[in-house]
Amino acid sequence: MNPLFRTRFLLLAALSGAAPQVLLAQTSRNTVLVTTPTGGTMPLSLQQAVSYAVQNKSSLLATRLGEATAAAKVGEIRSAGLPQVNVASTVSDNFKLQKSLVSFPLSQTLLTQSDLNAAQGGQQQVLSTQQLALPPQPFAFGLQYAGNASASVSQLLFDGSYLIGLKAAQVYIQLAKKQTQQAEIEVVEQVSKAYYSTLVARARLGLLARNVQRLDTVLDQTQKVYKAGFAEKLDVDRLRVQRNNLVVEQQKATRLIDLSVALLKFQMGLPQQQAVQLTDSLGAAVVDAGALRQRLGVADVGTGGGIAQPGQVPVMAAPTTDPAAQNRLDQQNALSGGQPTAARGAINYNNRIEFSTLETQQALSGLDLRNRQAGAYPRLVLTGAYGFTGSAKTGSDLFAFRGPGSRSSTGFPNQNWFGFGNVGLSLQIPVFDGFRRKYLVQQSRIQQQTIEKGFETLKQSIDLQDAQSRTSLVNALDVLDNQKANLDLATDVARVTRIKFNAGVGSNLEVITAETDLRGAQTNYYAALYDVLVAKVDRDKATGELYSQAKK
Repeated sequence: MNPLFRTRFLLLAALSGAAPQVLLAQTSRNTVLVTTPTGGTMPLSLQQAVSYAVQNKSSLLATRLGEATAAAKVGEIRSAGLPQVNVASTVSDNFKLQKSLVSFPLSQTLLTQSDLNAAQGGQQQVLSTQQLALPPQPFAFGLQYAGNASASVSQLLFDGSYLIGLKAAQVYIQLAKKQTQQAEIEVVEQVSKAYYSTLVARARLGLLARNVQRLDTVLDQTQKVYKAGFAEKLDVDRLRVQRNNLVVEQQKATRLIDLSVALLKFQMGLPQQQAVQLTDSLGAAVVDAGALRQRLGVADVGTGGGIAQPGQVPVMAAPTTDPAAQNRLDQQNALSGGQPTAARGAINYNNRIEFSTLETQQALSGLDLRNRQAGAYPRLVLTGAYGFTGSAKTGSDLFAFRGPGSRSSTGFPNQNWFGFGNVGLSLQIPVFDGFRRKYLVQQSRIQQQTIEKGFETLKQSIDLQDAQSRTSLVNALDVLDNQKANLDLATDVARVTRIKFNAGVGSNLEVITAETDLRGAQTNYYAALYDVLVAKVDRDKATGELYSQAKK
């Protein structure tokens, strides 16, 4: 159920006896000690409720995981600039060795009979040779079993994208923190409204109990008058019907208070099984409506004070003869809630976390543009590797690990593992990438322009929220003043009617009517009081003061 609708339903169902002072509850600024859930009843002030929700609300805990992710992202980016060390080892069974064709010249010596006869006669003879026309022959290089073990090291010496990435990572952390703060503001708003709703409902329930007691007194007196023969049974029955209805409303209000407390626990992230006791009251840490009006710069309905000094009524601007100019003036007055020009210019957009978040996004967009532009810079990396390779005819022979000094039983070298090593510089110079970087830069610039347009939209939205919250609060204060006056009148009428009835000059019907009007005035008063509390929270959120007040 919507909290505002639920509270209005409670207010319409409530009946009260006396009107408290016209005061506006505010959050206490004392030091808050957050109480952890226990098996007993948990005392809970508004500040404690807000602090507990900020620390324990599950949605906020999930949002804070984004900060941890951002911190891990920074470590990931920073790790690219540290030495990269890799160790690798492979063993393979070349059950079918790959062969390659090898072409090499072959020749044969020709020994003729004449050469033989000449040699037998003691003559020297030069033998002739003949080249053989053989096709390329296949040969297999290597042995069946082979192994490799190596360690490689690389160190980034220069990369423009890496340097910009380090800056962007820090800004990314700031963005995650601001997103968490924005989520905290939402939680503070929800908890504050739920707490105020419970306070108003609890105060109404107390007044309902006093109304039942007062009606019991009137009923008892009427019964005595009836027994004495000076009243009709119809008067007694009317009072009994009214009392029964009032008791039913009291029971409904009790159950709805339980629902209000359950909603408060949900907004706080508090287990529903935990019993709580609200320690704040509607009269605690308050300021009067007149001081709030003066801060808003508006006149009081009754006295006309609040603009500069008590009694000074705001003067309406003289109408202009230009219809277009008049329309613009009307629009400006509507958006500003009728506040003075100086007050309209005093809005500090930086107080709103949405504005600060957008500024951080703009900074990230600028770094992203620089990062894509830095893609045209060369990249220099220092590399090095060292390892061993081996081969053998059998697997057991491969793992014999015979080094340079190893010899067989016959005295021949039988080394099967050989070392290798290298050191070098790797320079990568981007020359042409099919205009990919060009279009990436265009996208980043368009993104920057989009964010710049977003600033204008956000400013207009903040101006509108400021005007709406201000107007809503002023209207709520006006309604509260009127309902307070009506409540005072209804209270006085009910008091006089009861005196006349006790003196025997008034009718029972007049008493019932006056009591009904009084309970209606009480219901309207508490509805107006809750509207003021909600409007005050919305106003603090619109001006960016809600979060700072909750932290005090």
